[in-house]
Order: sequence, then C-alpha cells, then structure tokens
Amino acid sequence: MRFGVPLGLIHPAAWKDVAVAADELGFESLWMPEHLVFATDLSLARYPGSSTPGITPHTPLFDAPAYLCWLAGLTSTIRLGTAVHLYALRHPFVSARAFATLDIVSGGRALCGVGAGWYPGEWIAAGVDFATRGPRLDEAIEVTRRLWSEETVAHSGRFFTFPEVAFEPKPIQRPLPILAGGESAAALRRAATLCDGWISMPHTLESARPQLERLAKLRDGRPFSVTVHAYGLTEPEEVAEWAAMGVDRLIVRPWTRTRDAVDRLTAFAAAYGV
Repeated sequence: MRFGVPLGLIHPAAWKDVAVAADELGFESLWMPEHLVFATDLSLARYPGSSTPGITPHTPLFDAPAYLCWLAGLTSTIRLGTAVHLYALRHPFVSARAFATLDIVSGGRALCGVGAGWYPGEWIAAGVDFATRGPRLDEAIEVTRRLWSEETVAHSGRFFTFPEVAFEPKPIQRPLPILAGGESAAALRRAATLCDGWISMPHTLESARPQLERLAKLRDGRPFSVTVHAYGLTEPEEVAEWAAMGVDRLIVRPWTRTRDAVDRLTAFAAAYGV
C-alpha cells in the first residue's frame, strides 16, 4: 500500500514542513486541493448533501501546480499531485502546460488529479458554463493526452478548437498519470474509461464499498490505480482490508491540529511501516 498526505486540511504556513517531513519519512505522495476563485455570494456554495456553505470566500487559494513545483525543489522522491484540479475551468493548453512543467522540474513525480467540480460560483465568475463541465472535462482530457504524446496536434471539438500546434517539452512520464475524482456515475465512468485511476472523497471501509464495486464494473482491464482518502484509518490491520477491495493508495491524515502534523506523520510512518 502507498500512503499519501493531504495539504488541504492544515494551515498553508505548515505546508513546507509537512511536505519535507513526508518526503523524508518515505510517504509516497503529497496532495493539494484546488479552486480558482471564491464568490462572496454564499447562495452559490451549498456543498451537495449539505445545507451549509462548502467554502469560506476569504480562504487563501494557490495555483496548485505552481506551488507543487516549489515543493518539488524541496523534496526528492515524494510524488506531487492535485486532489483535484478543475481542469476544464481553463483551456487545456494552460493545464497541460502546468502539469508537464511540474513533471519536468520534479523529475517525473507529477500526478494529475482532475475533477469536474461541485461549486458553480467560480465557473460563473470565470465565464465558463457550469452545466457542461463534465463533457468539457472529458474533451480536455482527450486533448491533453494528445498534447503530451503526439508531435503535433490539431483539434476540432464541442468546446475546444485549434489549428495544428506543437507542444514541447513533453512530460517525463509516458504517460503522466491522470486520475479522476468524484463519485457520481459520470465521474466513475470518466475515471474508468478515460483516466489512469480514481480518487475518492473521505471514506470508511464500508462507505467506500459501493463506489468501489461500481467502479470495478466499469473498468476495461487497463492498468488502474485506486486512491481513497481514509482519514479515519485507526490501525495497521485495516490496510489489508483496503488492499483486498482493490485500493492501492490511501491518503491519510493522522493529525487533528496543524501544529501536530509532523509529529503525527512521524508516528504513523513508524506504526504503518511507511
């Protein structure tokens, strides 16, 4: 089992220390969340299944691939991913360039986690149609695969059209993994048919089982990675149960307070044999 570390639930001032500690302790991956902008109108921010806003407008936001490029220079082996990047909120040239750059400066350690998103406020603010975000993401993934692998690319699609272009340099990884987040039927289909893996929301063993069973039915036999946010992991014996369900990466959060993050990561690494 590979173990990842999330940066989204600690204060940004601690990200550097947590990233360096996770790298030195042998954690496999580091994950950053992403939003482009928050609207101050909270009527647009009801998280699905909740009656309360899912965002706070003045929360600091960072360009995730750019920030991960900085962390790449401070680390040596840990992989650097997004959970998740709103890939379809930009032209695929922009995000494809960002992740290719991250892969190159990190020596082939980038993980491109993508999602369609749940929050309409930033799409409205950016002037991009929220209702078509799913198919827009699918097309952006298709374009990106070609930009990262083909010598020249021309494209005429529903959302993106451009004449023949060259896209250099290519990522080091061939392919650079694209993992899809989300738990809707469309998101699971996207992960299983267009991507190299799936990233879940936070789950327990029991709450993850239905999604994993649905995902297994959709997969087409290609190599595939399953990543689960398992913040409630309490004992090493549970890891084997996750593995038996087809999970090969657990993103863990063994701390409850930012100031304890490095110490708790150290204890977790010793207990779980990271």
